[in-house]
Amino acid sequence: MAGELRDNRGRGDAEWGLPPIHPEGRKFGLIAVGVSLIFLLLLDWEIVGWPLLMLSVGVFAFFRDPERVVPHGENTVVSPADGQVSLIMQVPPPTELQGTDGDGGPGLGAEPVTRVSIFMSMFDVHINRAPIAGTVRRIVYIPGAFMNADLDKASEENERQHVLLERADGQRVGFTQIAGLVARRIVPFIKPGDILAAGQRVGLIRFGSRVDVYLPAGTDSRVLVGQRVIAGETVLAEIGSRVHIEGVSQ
Repeated sequence: MAGELRDNRGRGDAEWGLPPIHPEGRKFGLIAVGVSLIFLLLLDWEIVGWPLLMLSVGVFAFFRDPERVVPHGENTVVSPADGQVSLIMQVPPPTELQGTDGDGGPGLGAEPVTRVSIFMSMFDVHINRAPIAGTVRRIVYIPGAFMNADLDKASEENERQHVLLERADGQRVGFTQIAGLVARRIVPFIKPGDILAAGQRVGLIRFGSRVDVYLPAGTDSRVLVGQRVIAGETVLAEIGSRVHIEGVSQ
């Protein structure tokens, strides 16, 4: 029932409902519905109208924006994206996130760190979230190509947007939104100076893409290549924790 108290101790009734659609996607879904109705009702072209109507359902589904429960933890780094971990590598951070910015703000440094790459398919939720709580210190947009985001070189050649977050204690985490083979636009919800909570929505990428997370030095990934992760909920790492994880993701 609307307004009924719910909490994590069993109070409140369980119920199923469709996830909300982010406002960014409503216009695309309504346009698809409108075009399909023109073919169905005005032109009587059912062979075109019905597939378009089904496509409009897919458009709404693409922009779904479900609520997430963010784990608490002082050093927790949560996944910024839904999808599959496609790469885990030791690489230097992007040059755009290294060194100081125009205002003298520090970057990530040039030494190799652990990069966790998350590939988002057309069927994943595409709302991206902040991996840590902190202040947005840097946003750098770079136009580029639209090759398969699953390839390692997509980090350097595709259209992308770098974001640097800094905690109150000065610890910094960077992540990069990368456009893919079909994705044609990165839509930010944030700007430099914004103060974010962990798991807060930061933007989306249309339609199929990838997000790279650059963990701080001395921090290992707690996920495996091939593992499915959920934005704002799956713990990617604990800052300062070195662990060696082996296994087969199923």
